[in-house]
Amino acid sequence: MVARAYIKYLRISPKKVAPVAELIKGKDILKAQGILQNMNKKGARLLYKALNSAIYNAKNKGFKEEKLFISKVVTNAGPVLKRWRAASFGRATMIRRRTSHVLIELDSSEKILEKVGK
Repeated sequence: MVARAYIKYLRISPKKVAPVAELIKGKDILKAQGILQNMNKKGARLLYKALNSAIYNAKNKGFKEEKLFISKVVTNAGPVLKRWRAASFGRATMIRRRTSHVLIELDSSEKILEKVGK
């Protein structure tokens, strides 16, 4: 059983969130929180909120906070908001405002140790 947080329609491109997500994948939650707090990126702030949401979900399911680690981080593209901008010679060019969907899954390290031991 895993604890999840799924944040949809983030107003940031998945291309910008994905490198930040790769940094925290597989880390325990204290290290991941430290990494995200010390990064100067918008994606880090948004992932920090999502991580905290996943931690609270895990606590509600009965997991112990000190034994949690990030088992999965997925960043997918959401819908694109299409806007128009004036261009030369009376034309218009499209501006694509991309959105993201982020999934964070937490799992307990106890379960991993049980599987390896058996």
